Amino acid sequence: MIGKKVVINPGTVFAYIISNNKNTMVNLKQENRELLLKDLCARLPYGVIVYFDGWNPEKLTDIDLHTMVVNGMGGLPKPYLRPMSSMTEEERKEYEATCPDWNETLETYDWLNAHHFDYRDLIPMGLALEATEGMYKL
Repeated sequence: MIGKKVVINPGTVFAYIISNNKNTMVNLKQENRELLLKDLCARLPYGVIVYFDGWNPEKLTDIDLHTMVVNGMGGLPKPYLRPMSSMTEEERKEYEATCPDWNETLETYDWLNAHHFDYRDLIPMGLALEATEGMYKL
């Protein structure tokens, strides 16, 4: 529900996640929480789809780091990302043309964020969900 604002206390290190189709409250390490927020901020301009516990997936539209409000929802969302292994040959060629050195440059991260790749390994950490094929039509 876009527009509904819920404040997340910056001192709180808990986030709601789905586990075995049950709502559970788990202790999310501060470093993982910060990593997820950094990742979400970098993906904001690229229309990343996120999942909030109990809600339908929606595009990330707003992050207020001062009040810790994300898309007007409570808790931290999980972004839907693509594993690096899902990069197609066509995407690899485009990537190499855009970022020929594979160096850590702004262009590299912009391209990876725009194509929703999980270059931080958030999926195996349980901080992101694997995007289904065709979820992001570029």
